[in-house]
Amino acid sequence: MLMSNTDRPARLHYMANGFRVLSPGDHVVCAVSGERLALEDLRYWSVAAQQPYATAEIATAAMSPGR
Repeated sequence: MLMSNTDRPARLHYMANGFRVLSPGDHVVCAVSGERLALEDLRYWSVAAQQPYATAEIATAAMSPGR
């Protein structure tokens, strides 16, 4: 039986210029806001923290010193 990736979170390895899918799925969850992000809409992540972010503003705040 084939499994569908619909409504299943993906597990990713974040790299400087992209990401590699470790476990298939159709979305990830923003590490700060908890917002669900479709993989095709994912634009911001931290390579060091291995976390996805929903927006540039959230990513900038999350990676700012002193946070």
